[in-house]
Amino acid sequence: MVGAWCAEQPAARALFARASDILGYGLATVCAEGPSDRLNTTAVSQPAILVTSLAMLEVLRSRGERALDEAPLTAGLSLGEYTALVFAGALQFDDAVRLVDVRGRAMQECAEQRPGAMVAVLGLDRAQVAALCDEAREGDVLGVANVLCPGNVVASGSAAACRRLESAATAAGAMKCVPLEVAGAFHTVLMEPAVARLSEALAATEIRRPRIPVVSNVDARPHDDPAEIRGLLARQVIGVVEWQASVEHLLAQGVRTIWEVGPGRVLRGLMKRIDRSVACHGVLD
Repeated sequence: MVGAWCAEQPAARALFARASDILGYGLATVCAEGPSDRLNTTAVSQPAILVTSLAMLEVLRSRGERALDEAPLTAGLSLGEYTALVFAGALQFDDAVRLVDVRGRAMQECAEQRPGAMVAVLGLDRAQVAALCDEAREGDVLGVANVLCPGNVVASGSAAACRRLESAATAAGAMKCVPLEVAGAFHTVLMEPAVARLSEALAATEIRRPRIPVVSNVDARPHDDPAEIRGLLARQVIGVVEWQASVEHLLAQGVRTIWEVGPGRVLRGLMKRIDRSVACHGVLD
């Protein structure tokens, strides 16, 4: 996830060192050297993605990138909302690492105790996928979990229900169904036990009013009240990630340029499906 890139960036190394002190293990080492089965657990991958994303922000700062000072608002997909809150000044780095550590561990335990799966359904809209979930549920947990962009809707639930959904969606004309490599059925009631643990950690954490709006995954709207932010972050664990609606809110506010700050190019790909005219940039481009 970081490897040589981290070694070459003093700002990145410093953040990984701070995070390692908080977490009690060498985060950069696990990112660069594995083992992959440990890194791929949500307990480790969540802090890893958070710190990598924030390290990329520091690299942009070291380059004097004006977009950091000029950004009118921000958003992050699921876990990425914590990066957005740090960027907006609502959360301090150390607190974000601690919260995400609790979030990741709690969600990992839920996944181990109540196994589940997630599947991306391509080529159908939200209403179609929701209706197919109703048909394929058969008493199990199954529902829409992420609405990412037109024609890309992720469902989550028990493994058996997700397999039934794949068959039903294919029969209904879906272009493709892609099982996701995730630890469990995120953004469903199977994650409910994690909400209590995260809520307790959130209650003990200082959250400030953000300096710029942060669009929530839960309702695709910005919130500046710390109590509301706490509640939304807890609800996000079991709620639908309204990413398409969140991006559409950004566009409605006049955003025409975005920076993807984090590993990969997934968000830029989704943006192209929502509005191809938006200029998209990444830290390592």
